[in-house]
Amino acid sequence: MTTTTAATASGSGARVRVQRFGTFLSGMIMPNIPALIAWGIVTALFIADGPFPNEGLASIVGPTIHYLLPILIAATGGRMVYEARGAVVGAFATLGVIAGSDWLIAQFNAANPPAEGQGELGQVHMFIGAMIMGPLAAWVMKKLDALWEGKVKAGFEMLVNMFSAGIVAFILGIAGFYLLAPVVNWIMDVIGGAVGWLVSTGLLPLASILIEPAKVFFLNNAINHGVLTPLGISEAAEQGKSILFLLEANPGPGLGVLLAFTFFGVGAARATAPGAAVIQFLGGIHEVYFPYVLMKPALLLAVIAGGMTGVATNALFATGLRAPASPGSIFAIVAQTATDSYLGVVLSVVLSAAVSFAVGALILRLSRKRDLEREAAGDDALGAAVAQTQANKGKSSEALAGLAAAGAASGSAAAAPSATDGRAAVSAEPIRSIVFACDAGMGSSAMGASVLRNKIKKAGIEGVDVKNVAIAALGTDVDLVITQQELTERARQRTPGATHVSVDNFMNSPKYDEVVEMVQRANRDGSDTTA
Repeated sequence: MTTTTAATASGSGARVRVQRFGTFLSGMIMPNIPALIAWGIVTALFIADGPFPNEGLASIVGPTIHYLLPILIAATGGRMVYEARGAVVGAFATLGVIAGSDWLIAQFNAANPPAEGQGELGQVHMFIGAMIMGPLAAWVMKKLDALWEGKVKAGFEMLVNMFSAGIVAFILGIAGFYLLAPVVNWIMDVIGGAVGWLVSTGLLPLASILIEPAKVFFLNNAINHGVLTPLGISEAAEQGKSILFLLEANPGPGLGVLLAFTFFGVGAARATAPGAAVIQFLGGIHEVYFPYVLMKPALLLAVIAGGMTGVATNALFATGLRAPASPGSIFAIVAQTATDSYLGVVLSVVLSAAVSFAVGALILRLSRKRDLEREAAGDDALGAAVAQTQANKGKSSEALAGLAAAGAASGSAAAAPSATDGRAAVSAEPIRSIVFACDAGMGSSAMGASVLRNKIKKAGIEGVDVKNVAIAALGTDVDLVITQQELTERARQRTPGATHVSVDNFMNSPKYDEVVEMVQRANRDGSDTTA
């Protein structure tokens, strides 16, 4: 028993470490996706093969992919470790890695002239180098600052801060030039060769055996942002597109599973699947289908089969995207599709969804009797799967919370309200500022703010500002804060003087009518008191 427990804990710890590593990589890449999209648009429009060839504007393409994007990623990683100071040191040190790689390649090309009809060895774009050097340089700077913290004489702090950061950036830039650049060049050569071998042998679809289960357990970020995105960007810079951007972003497998639940599922899972399909396919939030797979792990076969079908279709048609599609919405994928790849990309999504649906439907039909028995016994399989998905992710999710609330509503529409479903809190002061707060400050909280804003407008209430922000950005000048239940305590810590209302689902909470009544009452009573 002890051995089993230790092994389980060890496995869980390893999974958490991979998740954290992937999340860290994602944190460096995701904020810079807009720059990648801009680069993709310029590339698509203005290069020699584009619809509007323009030699001047096309000159933006090379410096952006080779210098700007890696330095942005390094600065973002450095900022995550040590704020602005880490960002600056990390960015300069990464420039040393880029220059070192270019120098090595120039030396190689000079010593090994290409044969007739062959080109020289091309540049290596230092995305992996940036993801290593940016955070590493910031960490070194942070540790060095800690050594002399409190030991610098008054009046010399700025001098020490500026010169210490400059000297560290200089030293790490030299280290990156001579030490890290050759290592990253070798890594890119090995990984690129492995991917090229998979493509040339027709084995690339087998990558779905790793990628699709990794997505469900939130282990995909390490693969996607650590390997596929850097290689895909390099490939797109040379060929104008890359199939690697489609290995993880294809919404077809998840759509197929959700459609299978729509037609052959039972209970809450069947009731919520259509809405989840819209969010997943159009909104690009893939995590909403993960609980459905966790409910029935055999459905991993469905998403793997769908993923392999999509990759095989893209390989057959030699299709690809110009830049990463993030989020993985069908709109983002179509927007980033190379001009010669629309047919193959659309077919890959359709066929992967069809195969995933067929396999998923078969699995659900075979287990339907058992599922109906569990449903009759009151087993909340969907709720448990949502909780497991949030545990796998390691943090709360608006999309998953909304899915859980919808499932609970469909499964127990007549159930008695819980303690948190009572009337909204009462405010003794006039309410002029209402804030919807969530982790990111966007998405469903923005839609919730829009819903309440319309209700307040229809009620004829004026002078009330309704907006949405991230919890970390909450200020003290807020009268009423609306959050999902699991985030209310954090919001109270940020704004202890405000009135707080907890909801299950930002989109259609019955508490919004109570909030409108509370605002009317508080503002009327406040006006009477003032008068």
